[in-house]
Formats: sequence, structure tokens, C-alpha cells
Amino acid sequence: MIRVLVADDQELVRGGLAALLSLEDDIEVVAEVGRGDQVEAAVAEHRPDVILLDIEMPGMSGLAVAERLRGRRVVIVTTFGRPGYLGRALAAGVAGFVVKDAPVAELTAAVRRVMAGETVIDPKLAVSALTVGPSPLTQREAEVLRTASGGATVADIARHLFLTEGTVRNYLSSAIGKTGARNRAEAVRVAESRGWL
Repeated sequence: MIRVLVADDQELVRGGLAALLSLEDDIEVVAEVGRGDQVEAAVAEHRPDVILLDIEMPGMSGLAVAERLRGRRVVIVTTFGRPGYLGRALAAGVAGFVVKDAPVAELTAAVRRVMAGETVIDPKLAVSALTVGPSPLTQREAEVLRTASGGATVADIARHLFLTEGTVRNYLSSAIGKTGARNRAEAVRVAESRGWL
């Protein structure tokens, strides 16, 4: 039996995935969690073979959880098939990346293939990632844009990230240029749509 943990903040989706996977003769769902910050404890307690993670969860994102679980068989299962997310997931060492609108047969096949030591990537997303390319933003530029996404002022961003206002302006200007945007709000939208934040 392949022991699986499902982590998704939407109860209906989490329960649906667990129910569908449990119909398979060789897959057993051993745990379900609804927050990213609950995954590590559940992994320690239930010892799953494969961990299915959503990206956007309260407490901790699926990408951050994947980094902490490096070396484990992690599959990202997400609605957000953004090329930048794929790159970040692969950098975190995930074994698979599938989108939620894939057929159930693809998800069960992905679980089995990951268990067999393969890496499984949604083919359409892989092509898209090659077309868009990696994020041009530095880690700090992305952090400044992420902080700015809620409408924070330059002074707020500077206080939050322990930077000077001039440094924040420089990072914002650079990020705007790299995203081809006209202003920081548009830069945030572009970076989010490509999965760079």
C-alpha cells in the first residue's frame, strides 16, 4: 500500500481527493490536514510515503512546506498552474506537480510514479514554464513586491523589511523594470500571474 497524506485548506477538495484516492486498491490516505503548518507534525505521526500539498494554505505555503520536507516524496496539487510556481517547486525538491483540473487517473498515476522514484510534471505547465522562463526578480525584489501587494506604502515596506525607504524605492524600480510594468501594482500583478511571488 502507498500511504498518502493530503494537505489542502479547502475541506471539500481535501475530502474529495482523499475519497477518490481511497478507491484505489493500492493507495491508503493516512492523514488529511487543512493548514501548511500542520503538515510536518502529521508527517512525523503518520509516516506517509507520498505527501500531496496545495500551494496556498494558511499557516505556511505548500512551497515552504516542500522546502522543509526536502528528500520526501512531495507532489504539489494546485489550482494555480503558474510557471513560476513550478520552478520554485522543483527548486524545493518536489517529486511532482499536477493541477487540480487533471483527471483522477492522472493524479493516481502520479502518486504511483512518484512512489517508484520518478518525477511527474504536468506537461502543459512544463511547456509554459519553458516559454515564460525563470523569474528575473532577485529574492529581495520579490520580497519587496510581496510586501507591497497589500497596498503598503514605501515607509510601511521599509519598516516591515528593515530597509531604508530609498532602498525600497530602488528594489521597486528594479522590479517594475524587470516585469515590464508601468507601476508597482502592475508589477505585483505580473509577478503573481507568473508565479514569481
